Amino acid sequence: MRNRPVLTAPQINDELLWPVMTLERRHVLAFIPPFLLVLAGVVATTVLVWQGLWVTGLQRPAFWGFFIVNFVFWIGVSHAGTMISSILRLTQAEWKRPITRAAEVMTVFSLVTALMHPVIHAGRPWRILYWLLPYDFFRGIWPDIRSPLVWDPVAITTYLTGSILFVFTALIPDFAIIRDHATGWRRKIYGWVALGWRGTPRQWQLQGIFGILMSALILPVFVSVHSIVSWDFAVSVVPAWHVTVYAPYFVIGAVHSGVSMVLTLMALMRWIFRLENYIWEDHFDAVGRLLIVIATLWLFFFFLDFSFSFFTREEQELAVMERRLFQWPFNVITIIMVLTSYVIPIPLWMNRRVRRNIALMFWTSILVNIGMWLERFFLIIPAIERKQQLTFLWSNYVPSLVESTIVLASFGMVGMLLILFAKFFPLVPAWEQKEGQTFRQTIQIGDAQVDAVIRESEEERAW
Repeated sequence: MRNRPVLTAPQINDELLWPVMTLERRHVLAFIPPFLLVLAGVVATTVLVWQGLWVTGLQRPAFWGFFIVNFVFWIGVSHAGTMISSILRLTQAEWKRPITRAAEVMTVFSLVTALMHPVIHAGRPWRILYWLLPYDFFRGIWPDIRSPLVWDPVAITTYLTGSILFVFTALIPDFAIIRDHATGWRRKIYGWVALGWRGTPRQWQLQGIFGILMSALILPVFVSVHSIVSWDFAVSVVPAWHVTVYAPYFVIGAVHSGVSMVLTLMALMRWIFRLENYIWEDHFDAVGRLLIVIATLWLFFFFLDFSFSFFTREEQELAVMERRLFQWPFNVITIIMVLTSYVIPIPLWMNRRVRRNIALMFWTSILVNIGMWLERFFLIIPAIERKQQLTFLWSNYVPSLVESTIVLASFGMVGMLLILFAKFFPLVPAWEQKEGQTFRQTIQIGDAQVDAVIRESEEERAW
């Protein structure tokens, strides 16, 4: 870890709060592309609702397509943000400070984006209320509250509520900083959301305790949510889905795609908001080393999924695996998925120079998320397209332009929400940067004095 620059409190305020206090050209230019994607997605969704699901490629037997693939992908991306933030907060790692908030905010926006896809997939969004609440609404139809389709909204809503509380609590000191630097209506609004924060020892103590408690509580929720998403598949009788390994497989895949997305976000934040003093090459190095371990675990579960089918030797299971490996286009998708998720990035990440090259880390993280999106497609579509006894059920799923536009719009929506968030709240916590300067510690390594990356207590240092 390089020696951290010595920054004064006014300098931290100026460098981290300028997107909130002013509107620069780079902020507008960064907002326009995702906004146009979202606008295209709104048009596509309007067409879908007006015309019906026939404008998509969904038909018997492939009633799950791009919408559910994208739903699983964004649920997965949301996991790593909270995971990284919680683990780094619990271990009191000093290098966490510039990336925790952006990771937490990415969790919230990814969850919101994911929740939209089942609603759009319904074709008639207003009718989804009938399926979620255990009430017949005068139709004589009672939803089955034991269904996995009820587990999902319950688990995701719990996770979303905890994540919002996590983000809001860490924002309170920054609300107070903006309040003290703002004027007019802005000062009143930030003063209201700051909840009377004055930086007293009691307030800092409560804020720290709440952060530790939320970090400890949200970790098991993070694991359970994607496990529940995997059970949507695992409790079915569809071949290649009905396996017990799906829960850990989905969780490690979620972490792989999510940590890669955090890496992408770090690079974009550094370039767009001029955060060179806060996000360093060392952060990319640390996340890159973490990704090596995560990607290797993902590859293990990927092969374990195949071994389950080959071990049971059930005809339908083997037929699905054969379709994934040898039939067009799934054979090409499988090759691209493995190349982009593991074969290409891992040898690069093993090189320290690559891990400290921000441009290369950015593009390899993009590759990983392309591969992990294809992995969701690889898991869902071949299993439901399997050849069944009745030949009129034989069909291939071909996504339509409407579906593809909505998928691209989901990426634009997350990007647009992040840029809007950065206009009203600092993406890097100003109070944490000031705290880091206050608790700045050095340790002796040989003849050199270097900055500590983990803050130790007095008892630990004495021991």
